[in-house]
Amino acid sequence: MKDNLARVQERIAAAARRAGRAPAGVTLVAVTKTHPPEVVEAAYLAGLRHFGENRVEEAAPKIEAVAAWLVGQKLEADPPAWHMIGHMQSRKAEDAVGPYALIHSVDSLKLARRLDRFASETGRRLPILLEINVSGEASKYGFTPAEVAAALAEIVALPSLHVQGLMTMAPIVADPEETRPVFRALRALRDDLARRFPQMDGRHLSMGMTDDFEVAIEEGATIVRVGRAIFGERRI
Repeated sequence: MKDNLARVQERIAAAARRAGRAPAGVTLVAVTKTHPPEVVEAAYLAGLRHFGENRVEEAAPKIEAVAAWLVGQKLEADPPAWHMIGHMQSRKAEDAVGPYALIHSVDSLKLARRLDRFASETGRRLPILLEINVSGEASKYGFTPAEVAAALAEIVALPSLHVQGLMTMAPIVADPEETRPVFRALRALRDDLARRFPQMDGRHLSMGMTDDFEVAIEEGATIVRVGRAIFGERRI
């Protein structure tokens, strides 16, 4: 895993330099879905601090286990940041407010409203990204580019949510270059929305995974979500 991580970090840095960007401007979120807490702990010791999970119910006991391990190792002063990157049903919103540093996958007004409600009850302003279905694939979640502005007009007014940008998933293709138009379109959409909605903090573009993160970085990704290239194939 350490060797895999070093290679991924080198590729991130090279892609950033090709785009004239500082590698430090790209956050690597290690996708640990289906992996046990021991894998997260090993990744933490290897230097990773950002971890991505897809399902609230799978992540909850893992987050608790890692937190207990950190206390046992006397490392609790430097906790990891957990990211919710998968589709989330609105009924899971209450459970998602506490553990996550950033929720990438807000894909409906209903979910946004419920997150705002539960964040308000805890006194927290919750950082979120809006998921955009740029490719238009029926299998993917997210606002369409055409409808997101109307939704954003309401979401930026929700007092307990902090919209920090956009997220997308590109189609699975043989040639990563084929994903470039998707990533370029998300960046253009973010720039347009940021101009139209000054209340939006558009700092982040969460895009790019194991097969295409270098192209995503070249097109402006600030967060890449990488699992397989670090940990190998998923555990089922």
